[in-house]
Amino acid sequence: MSKTMLAIAMILTTTATTTAAVAAEAARPQQVCPVKPTVVLIHGAWAGASSWSAQVTDLQRAGYPVRAIGNPLRGLTSDAQTVRDFLDTIEGPIVLVGHSYGGSVITNAATGDEDVKALVYIDAAAPDTGETTAELSGTGSALGANRATLYDQVGTDLYLKQDVFQNSFGQDLPKTQSALLWAEQRAAAMAAFTTPSEEPAWKTIPSWYFIATGDKIIVPDSQRAMAKRAKSKVTEFKGGSHLALVSHPEAVSHVIEAAICSLR
Repeated sequence: MSKTMLAIAMILTTTATTTAAVAAEAARPQQVCPVKPTVVLIHGAWAGASSWSAQVTDLQRAGYPVRAIGNPLRGLTSDAQTVRDFLDTIEGPIVLVGHSYGGSVITNAATGDEDVKALVYIDAAAPDTGETTAELSGTGSALGANRATLYDQVGTDLYLKQDVFQNSFGQDLPKTQSALLWAEQRAAAMAAFTTPSEEPAWKTIPSWYFIATGDKIIVPDSQRAMAKRAKSKVTEFKGGSHLALVSHPEAVSHVIEAAICSLR
C-alpha cells in the first residue's frame, strides 16, 4: 500500500471510530427523574467553566436547566459568596456540583440554602470547619512538591507548570489536548487554598462523590476519607485523572444524574 493510501485509510478509521463514539453517546439512554432541578456546575483551580462542556451537553439533552458559572479563584470566602449570590437568583431546587477546589466552594456556598437539595463532588475537596483546601490534597499528592517546581507565580497568582499539568493534572488526556488546556488555564490566588472553611453544607445536605483512582492532585485516599465523613454515596472510577470530567465525561454525568434522580 502506498503512503498516500495508508494515510487515507488511517484517517477513515479514525473518523469511523470517532463517529461511532459520538453515536454511542447520543444513543445512551437518559435517566428519567421525577424532578428537574437546576444543576449548577462549579469548576476548580487551573480550569474554567468550559471544563464542564460535556456535562452541560448531557444535562441539556436530558432537559435539565444547567449553568456552569465562573469561579473567581480569589479566596474561599469570597468565591463561596459569589456562588451563593448566583444561587439566590434561581427559583426551585438546585443540584450543586463542584470539581477540585470547586468542592470547597460548594461546601461553603450551600450552607443554610434550603433550595440546594444535593451536593456532588467530582475529584474534589470537601473540607470541614477550619480546614483549608491545601491540606486536603493528601499524602503523595503531586502538589506536595516544592512550589518552585509546581507553579509559575505572578504576584499572588499561581499557574501550574506545563509538565505538572500534563503529567499529574490531566495525565490521561491526549498530549495535544492537555497542552491546550494548560495554555488556557485560569490562575488561582494562593488564598483559594489557604483560607479556612466555614460550616460545611455536607453536614445537612445529601452528597455524592466521584473518585478517579488515578487522581494525582487530590489523592483517592483523601477523597475517600472526606466522602466517608460526609456520608456521601461514592462512585470510584478505575484510572482517570484529576480531569476525569474531561477525559471520562460519561462516568461523571452518570453520578450527577444519580443525584438528580434522588430528588422527590
